[in-house]
Amino acid sequence: MFIENFVQNQVVEIGEQIGYEEGKIVTKSLVQREGMTMMLFAFDAGQEIATHASGGDAMVVVLDGSAEITVDGVKHTAQKGQSIIMPARIPHAVKAISQYKMLLIVVKPEKK
Repeated sequence: MFIENFVQNQVVEIGEQIGYEEGKIVTKSLVQREGMTMMLFAFDAGQEIATHASGGDAMVVVLDGSAEITVDGVKHTAQKGQSIIMPARIPHAVKAISQYKMLLIVVKPEKK
């Protein structure tokens, strides 16, 4: 399988595939490859990932709740059903306003 830790051959509610834990950020890896990463995240309210940069474009798909997503110093509020792309090598951060779930897809350039 190329996508792991996920129900195969069934229709599911993606946000139900990961649960919240008080005071924590819970992660579930679906794909970990040289050129691509897919992960589910569940943030308790107030939890955050500090400012950092990625070697690839990072797309967030909000599955539940809302978060403040800062990209290159600009703050955005992202809510259930919305998405944002955080470009490669640009500083970004995520802070949960409420309990918050997201699917993160990072696509990295091919190495030559």
